[in-house]
Amino acid sequence: MSSTDIRSLSPDEIKSLVADLGEKPYRAKQLWEWLWKRKARSFEDMSDLPKAFRARLAERTVLRPLVLVEEQRSSDGTVKCAFKTWDGHVVEGVLIPTPTRLTACISSQIGCSLACSFCATGKLKRIRNLDAQEIYDQVVLIDGLAHKYYSEGLTNIVYMGMGEPLLNYANTLRSAERITAEDGLGMSARRITVSTAGIAKMIRKLADDGARFNLALSLHAANDAKRDRIMPINEQNTLAELKDALRYYTRTTRKEVTFEYILLRGFNDSLADAQELVRYASDVHAKVNLIEYNPIDEGGFGRTDSKDAEAFQQYLDRKGIMARIRRSRGRDIDAACGQLANKNEPALKDGERVMK
Repeated sequence: MSSTDIRSLSPDEIKSLVADLGEKPYRAKQLWEWLWKRKARSFEDMSDLPKAFRARLAERTVLRPLVLVEEQRSSDGTVKCAFKTWDGHVVEGVLIPTPTRLTACISSQIGCSLACSFCATGKLKRIRNLDAQEIYDQVVLIDGLAHKYYSEGLTNIVYMGMGEPLLNYANTLRSAERITAEDGLGMSARRITVSTAGIAKMIRKLADDGARFNLALSLHAANDAKRDRIMPINEQNTLAELKDALRYYTRTTRKEVTFEYILLRGFNDSLADAQELVRYASDVHAKVNLIEYNPIDEGGFGRTDSKDAEAFQQYLDRKGIMARIRRSRGRDIDAACGQLANKNEPALKDGERVMK
């Protein structure tokens, strides 16, 4: 049997495959819709394709859906999922419910290579990039949980789980295209946000490629000395370089950028830090999400008091920077921002929680 994943093929390649198998051209459209719109998880699911055709497809290609192997529910309704890949790895995603949204937080890599000091995922070994279809499958499966627990489908998707999406650029873009396409899941690109730790050349490439989703930058400090300490990637992508790339992005796409800023007590939450953030955000024309810090093993940071967080946010507002405090959800099951670390049973059992 071939190891070619059928969902890695382009529409033209699907047409060629169908022709090679001696089927009429209209079967290519049917097959494509089964793969991306009707969310088939096996060739057997494709009930209006001839049985012999399905058998020949299975001889020539494989269909390898992501499998939901564990779910944990938080006291606030958040659901953390452990997914198993076709080659036995584990990756996590999260369903985040609020009064107005049902958001899927999805992963782009198995593990991460960036080693941000405040993030549990950064303490894992990066094993490999996720394929576009594996990213897409997370959305399909989390949407199923949204219907199961809340009787509604997803409203938003954030690429804020494990890994750095812009270090898996092609699969990130292809997955977003399949999620938004009319012959895919049909979600609005305005409802998708891709978060990056900051890779200047890839931010420029996003602009040049006409990416339609929203872009968020994990900033967390607005001076290089502090950002170097908590985000090693800043040494190769300085704040000045990122600013240039972000300004190019906003000019080219005419889209606003969001800065994510985790408040770390005594490190980046002073008035001086707020002043630096105002200057930087003003230059880029960005809004700011202030994020509560969620404790992780060996993190070494503390959470900013809510009173100090509100004062920080109010200072930004007074200076004309739109800012809001994003309350953490799912903290009791290690599902909150920065806490995805494969502590789930499948990962521990299979030795997947490989530390750096």
